[in-house]
Amino acid sequence: MDYTIQHRENDKRGMFWIEGEHGKISELTYTVQDENTIIVDHTETKMEHEHQGYASKLLDHTVAWARSKNIKIEPLCPFAEVKFDEKPEYADVRA
Repeated sequence: MDYTIQHRENDKRGMFWIEGEHGKISELTYTVQDENTIIVDHTETKMEHEHQGYASKLLDHTVAWARSKNIKIEPLCPFAEVKFDEKPEYADVRA
């Protein structure tokens, strides 16, 4: 399945998500802690799309976005925390 990661942000909150034919498939939300740090606080994938790598794609995209903005990430959400522990290549953006 082709997917496009979308993003929106206001002063305090942001979200990356992937949509399918029938709405959101997966989403990752974050809180803006300060101008240099975001807190990834939630990831969710609809049950019928679980275990297909959507949440991992969103997290990879979020890490790349944070690098491009020189922002650090605090992985509060259990999924993000596990992935940050598993992937040493994320260490440069970990708050």
